[in-house]
Amino acid sequence: MQSKDHWEKVYTTKASNEVSWFQEHAELSLRLIRDAETAPTAAIIDVGGGTSTLVDDLVADGYNNVTVLDLSGAALATAKKRLGDRATDIHWLEANVLDAEFPAHAYAVWHDRAVFHFLTTLEERHAYVQAVLRAVKPGGLVIVATFAEDGPTQCSGLPAMRYDAKQLHAEFGEPFLLLGHEKESHHTPGGNEQKFVYCFCRKVVS
Repeated sequence: MQSKDHWEKVYTTKASNEVSWFQEHAELSLRLIRDAETAPTAAIIDVGGGTSTLVDDLVADGYNNVTVLDLSGAALATAKKRLGDRATDIHWLEANVLDAEFPAHAYAVWHDRAVFHFLTTLEERHAYVQAVLRAVKPGGLVIVATFAEDGPTQCSGLPAMRYDAKQLHAEFGEPFLLLGHEKESHHTPGGNEQKFVYCFCRKVVS
């Protein structure tokens, strides 16, 4: 996992709509959460949420128990400023997902767009999956998006992993029932195309 200093630099030197992963609206993520018939009171965590507008749209949709986790305090500060008074309704967690102390079975939905593909060692990926196993309720929804097999090999100057849906689900294994997967072609603010794959699963262990 890359250093906190790296991400603080990214978010203090670029506007939120200039980073390559910027989406005006996280439409696919939002649809997956809606389609799962997620209750308005369900605890949702956006891992690596940074300055993503997913939290804005979740709040606008009536979800009232949302947590945003990011390694960068600068990213979270930008998101809070954008949300204004609504920011007080969000749980903000400045932490590294690999060593954050999550409460057991705290979340009904775990969402991660573009953190997991930065985990380039087996040890990091194992620690991540263990965090999901601890933090997500039995029956909870897990949405993880990474670069697809035809996606970039680098992002923000850092190496990134690439997966097809089968490979991505295999990283999580039998405790997670694969409900489906989708591809996304993301167009960066700089005009480049990045291919993503989304896997969405149910945690089936207690």
